[in-house]
Amino acid sequence: MKQHLSAEALGSFLLFATVVGSGVMAERLSGGNDAVALIANTGATAAMLYVLIAMLAPLSGAHFNPAVSLVMRLRGEGTWGSLAAIVAVQILAGILGVWSVHAMFDLPVLQLSHHLRAGPGQWLGEFIATFGLVATILLTARHRPQSIPASVALYIAAAYWFTSSTSFANPAITLARALTDTFAGIAPANVPMFVAAQLAGALAAHGFDRALGD
Repeated sequence: MKQHLSAEALGSFLLFATVVGSGVMAERLSGGNDAVALIANTGATAAMLYVLIAMLAPLSGAHFNPAVSLVMRLRGEGTWGSLAAIVAVQILAGILGVWSVHAMFDLPVLQLSHHLRAGPGQWLGEFIATFGLVATILLTARHRPQSIPASVALYIAAAYWFTSSTSFANPAITLARALTDTFAGIAPANVPMFVAAQLAGALAAHGFDRALGD
């Protein structure tokens, strides 16, 4: 279990730092062009996802995401106690990743986001983004397990652009992004509905995979 938690901590730290840090760098270099900033943010996130999953999947499954960990628990992996520990590590390590970005870029370490992300369209975007992510993981694992790193990275790259919410698709990173008033941030008041939509999407993907059968 120690190895599992260590892998989830490292992966969450680096993934969350990549999402927020590439957003800061992109915003500084793009001259106010949000499309260019999002392209840079997308590329960095997808690249890091591929590396982390390839590197850490043998140790922990490379979830870095409470929604994914929940679905795996429902599929019989681990215990509810181990799930609680994994989710705690994902959140805490991810927050440390965000704070490290603030320190690297000479920003106040402690801050809250003022970036409003609300409304039915964005909630639907998060439902679809998370449904697609979990379905990608489950169905690729079923048919082409060796392709999971590439499949997840490519899916997230696409979902940054086809969803209205830019595909957070992760309750832990949603909480962490509420603590940064940068390009990737989300206002704390908008977090609960995002998380609810994400969990609903994950459970729907789990049900869809079960309905397909073996």
